[in-house]
Amino acid sequence: MSKVYGMQRANGDWFALEDRQTFRVPLFRSRNEAMEARAFNPEMLLFKPMILSSLALKALAAEENGDAAHYWLVDEAQVNLKRGHRIQYGQLALLCHDAQAMAAGSSGDNS
Repeated sequence: MSKVYGMQRANGDWFALEDRQTFRVPLFRSRNEAMEARAFNPEMLLFKPMILSSLALKALAAEENGDAAHYWLVDEAQVNLKRGHRIQYGQLALLCHDAQAMAAGSSGDNS
């Protein structure tokens, strides 16, 4: 996976759905998937896809209070935010780190 996207509002808030006394933060594999889901879920209209960098991931974890939220990787090409699977914070951090390492490696090849 090259990048992971979350939905963020201009004021910095991350989009999350209430899910049994916790919050479910939907994540997407591409910007296009996030935009397609946004088009079919009006509650997301004020949010735009943002790449989850390690800094954004830390901010998201702090905002959602760590254990009070869980992360939900939405299945490919799904506009229904219920179709996907839960991903642990550690797995997400690893995915974001790998994506940043891949990006740094590819940008170094252009010099």
